[in-house]
Amino acid sequence: MEAAYVVSVAVRLDPPAASVDPDRFETTMEIRASEPETDGWLFFRDRLWRGEIGDEPSFRRLAEERLGLAGAPGVAVVGADFRELRTDEAYLDALKDAIAADLARFNADSVDEVLRKYLGSSVHVRD
Repeated sequence: MEAAYVVSVAVRLDPPAASVDPDRFETTMEIRASEPETDGWLFFRDRLWRGEIGDEPSFRRLAEERLGLAGAPGVAVVGADFRELRTDEAYLDALKDAIAADLARFNADSVDEVLRKYLGSSVHVRD
């Protein structure tokens, strides 16, 4: 099983002892998705809403940590945009099973409702 949350991240450079041009660039970051029912598997529920990042300032701090930029002078993540959950069929099946086992946790009536509620249409299954 394999899955990752794919996020477009904008980084601004404002070094204290130099100037740069361009001072902003975008890159794609993949955050490995935890296996369902293990620590961290509710990342989608806690961070996403209808395929969008729910709390962007908090997510930018998370992105800085994951990219090793936290505390780096003159470097900041200034934007983040969720693109997709990139997954294989086995992971998606396991995720659906875990969601189905506790629909009340998601305040939903079906697994499809949960996926739409948090991921929108941003699930990309690869072979």
